[in-house]
Amino acid sequence: MPSAESIILVVEDDDIVRMLIVDVLEELEFKVLEADGSEQALVFLQNPGEHIDLMMTDVGLPGMDGRELASEARKLRPSLPILFASGYAESIDVPGDMHVIGKPFSIDALRDKVKGILHSAK
Repeated sequence: MPSAESIILVVEDDDIVRMLIVDVLEELEFKVLEADGSEQALVFLQNPGEHIDLMMTDVGLPGMDGRELASEARKLRPSLPILFASGYAESIDVPGDMHVIGKPFSIDALRDKVKGILHSAK
């Protein structure tokens, strides 16, 4: 199963929401790196030894928001797939090669979205 090797960086400032997302992704047999905001995420992204298959980030982060983080991430890792999670999914504007999932989302919706992104990135 390809998901076992896939590593997802989850960036979410709300501890409870982050814990729930991480639990779901780990249940689906993904390896998960956790960041509570952009600064912590950039530590992972700037480490060339850290493999990351997908970054899932909240749009509304304190300080550097999710869009700015995505822009920085793409400077460091130009081909990194990015998934934004937002309570305002229908109204946020993201680059065409990035993805959005609306909050709240179901486990099935998250699984399907993540697998779809990872499959198309191969």
